[in-house]
Amino acid sequence: MGDSASERLQNLGLELPDLAGNAYFVHHRAVGSSIHISGQLPFKDGELLGQGVVGRDVELETAKELARHAALNCLAAAVQAVGDLDRVRIVQMLVFVASTPDFGLQSQVANAASELLIEVLGENGRHARTALGVAGLPLNTPVEIQMICTAV
Repeated sequence: MGDSASERLQNLGLELPDLAGNAYFVHHRAVGSSIHISGQLPFKDGELLGQGVVGRDVELETAKELARHAALNCLAAAVQAVGDLDRVRIVQMLVFVASTPDFGLQSQVANAASELLIEVLGENGRHARTALGVAGLPLNTPVEIQMICTAV
């Protein structure tokens, strides 16, 4: 794959965001060789990119875009932890989708985040995954993503 993960990210027209600090939690915590990434919302430049419930207020395509942004924020936290995007390997991703009870396409929302990770990290972006529909999420965000990763 010649290109570094950082170059692939740039080629997608993306950059890792700066994550704002929080008084109540840290964005990542290492336990042994595992790095646990706090649930990330689709923030960009300090602004939440969407609100509402998928399948009612939010279209599938919009939810997928929000999932990509949340995954990007997870990658930013992972880089904070390991220092370099090329050292990040995703182990597991948990995707929460605030959705109507009959929505049923949570995995398609999650696929957008999975695709981003694989596009940027290649084989290191492949992961175990769970996608869940939930009644509501913080700040009325449609998507929240939590990860476990490790350094390679």
